[in-house]
Amino acid sequence: MTESNRSIALFQGKTVARTWHNNQWYFSVSDVVEILTDSLNVKDYIKKMRSRDNELSVNWGTICTPLDMIAKDGKNRKLNCANTEGIFRIIQSIPSPKAEPFKRWLAKVGYERIQEIEDPELGTKRTRALYKAKGYPDGWIEKRMRGIAVRETLTDEWQKRGVKEGKEYSILTAEIAKATFGMTPSQHQNTRTLNVKICATT
Repeated sequence: MTESNRSIALFQGKTVARTWHNNQWYFSVSDVVEILTDSLNVKDYIKKMRSRDNELSVNWGTICTPLDMIAKDGKNRKLNCANTEGIFRIIQSIPSPKAEPFKRWLAKVGYERIQEIEDPELGTKRTRALYKAKGYPDGWIEKRMRGIAVRETLTDEWQKRGVKEGKEYSILTAEIAKATFGMTPSQHQNTRTLNVKICATT
C-alpha cells in the first residue's frame, strides 16, 4: 500500500518526485529520464528508448508501476514510477555521462531511508533542512512540522477506527489543514499556482 505522504528529492538542483511504496522508494521515471537526457520531449524519448531496447520494452509493465503523485502541473496524477532496481535498468538504456552520479545519488537516498527507519528523528531533520533550503521562513516550517505530526497521529487513529482513504478521509484531512494553516489543501495549491504565475510575469 502506498503511503499518503509524497516527497520531492533533489538531484543536481533538479527535482525528482518519489513516493514510499511497498517498503521502498519509487521514483518518477519521466523525472529521471528528463534529468539524464535534458530532453525537451520526455515522452518521445522514452518511446524511442523502448524501441531501441526490446527487452526493456517487453518488461516495461514489470519495471514501471503507475502511482499517485503530484505532477509538475500541480495536479494529482498516476505517474509511471520505478524502484531503485527498475531505475538502474532504465539508466542502462540511456547513453548519458550523468548516469553514474545518478546511481550514487539513488544509493544515498536508499541509505538515508534505512537510517530514518532506524532513527525517525533524522527524517524530521532532513525535512526541516529541505524546507529551509527552499527558502521557507522558520515560523512556517515550525507550523508545517507540527501540522505533519498532528496529521500522522490522527490518520493513525482514523485507520484504527476503520476510516478508509476516500471521500471521508479527504474531508477530515482538509479540515485539519484548514485548522492548521487557515486553508484547505486545494486552496493552498491554488495559492501556489497563483504565486508561480505572478513570478513568471515579473
